Order: sequence, then C-alpha cells, then structure tokens
Amino acid sequence: MKKFSSIYGTVTMIQDYSVSSDEELNGCFKLMSLLREDGSIVNFVISPTTYFLDHVMVSIGDRVTGFYDLNLPVILIYPPQYQALIIAKDNPYQNVKVDYFNGQLVSSDGQLQLNITKYTPLLLPNDQPFTINPANRNLLVVYGPTTMSIPAQTTPYKIIVMC
Repeated sequence: MKKFSSIYGTVTMIQDYSVSSDEELNGCFKLMSLLREDGSIVNFVISPTTYFLDHVMVSIGDRVTGFYDLNLPVILIYPPQYQALIIAKDNPYQNVKVDYFNGQLVSSDGQLQLNITKYTPLLLPNDQPFTINPANRNLLVVYGPTTMSIPAQTTPYKIIVMC
C-alpha cells in the first residue's frame, strides 16, 4: 500500500531528465527543483504518469506541493530526489490532501473526514466519473473549509480516485 508524503515549495528549475539511453524516452521525464520555506532544495522526477491536479502547466516561480510514495526507496544524494506521483499547484482557495481513506472516509493520519454529497464530483485521473463508493482507497481530495473537530470534517470540492 502506498503511504503518501508531500513537500511544498517554489519551483526554481525544470529541465529534461535522462532515465536511460533509450532514445524513445528522451524528453519524457523532467527534473523539477523546489525551494522549501526552510531554504532547502528538493528535486522531483516528473514522469509521464505523474498526475498534475487540474492538468495545469507548472512554471518556474510557481508554488507547488509534490506528493510521493514514502515506501519507495530513495537514492542517497543531495539534494534529495523523489519520484513525483502527484503535483498540485498552490491555490489560496483550496486545500489538497492525498491519502488512504478508510470505510468511514477518514484519512490514515486521522486528520480529515470526508462528507460526500450527491454533488461531490468523483473522478478518475483521466477525468472520467468514478461510480462506486470511494471508501478504502487512495484519494486525492480537493476541499475548502473544515470543521474545528478532530478529525476535521469537510465536504470536498472534488475527489480524484487514485486507482
């Protein structure tokens, strides 16, 4: 099972990244550098399967959150380099959480509970509708205000089911 973690920062560089000598893969991978608020730098490898929330174009200077699988091995180099699974461009009007949500739609860290209505869009990463209960799955949740309870509760703006 994937255990998601995230890193927030400002994009300082985007460049082509070579993963092999296969000519067919040239240009398909990118290396994105983020400057974190503490001044440290983190690199994300962007692959053709990296999901960009709302299919946005990311440029140098944008603030983004990169989500990666905490269980995947990471090469020991500086700056650290992670394989990006999801990139979300910062938006002051929405929050983003990627996590496993259980049968009660509570995140694995116990911090967020989802209250889904019939108007909550449930989508696959390719923007097609997801038509069954999203419980017990990895979800990308886009939401706004939450309650002050523990766990915080919210009615999401939309949910992307990460099959």
